[in-house]
Amino acid sequence: MNVMTHLAIISILVPDQDEALRFYTEKLGLEKRADIKYGPGLRWLTVTAKGQHKPQIALARPDVALHGASRTQELLERIGQSEPWIFATDDCRKTYEQLCSRGVKFLTTPTKQIYGIEAVFEDPYGNMFMLLEPAPEIKTAPKERKVGSAA
Repeated sequence: MNVMTHLAIISILVPDQDEALRFYTEKLGLEKRADIKYGPGLRWLTVTAKGQHKPQIALARPDVALHGASRTQELLERIGQSEPWIFATDDCRKTYEQLCSRGVKFLTTPTKQIYGIEAVFEDPYGNMFMLLEPAPEIKTAPKERKVGSAA
């Protein structure tokens, strides 16, 4: 029996959810999916690519009420320390130009790799993401091996 059915949520740590929401919707063009306040400092906020339902990105702000003081401090120190998540694109160079015009900070320009064309960018907090235009052989791989959007 398969206990896990699909990847549903990717949590990205941010210190300011409102600022993060503006970045992810206005600059990256993602859509807000959920915005629920459970109490002071406790807010469930998710975004995802237009037309995509899962996985969603949870813009998670560590809070003392939920995590305690020492764990909150530990989580705040980890912001921007994870490996990049990957956004699939049909045209890396075009998407790169669009995002640059919106003020997105790129760490690398579109670069041809063996697996496709990639460009790395970061959010205002140092969380890294990659744009990936998969190589043609990856695009035509069987469904169970296909590269898709991670966010």
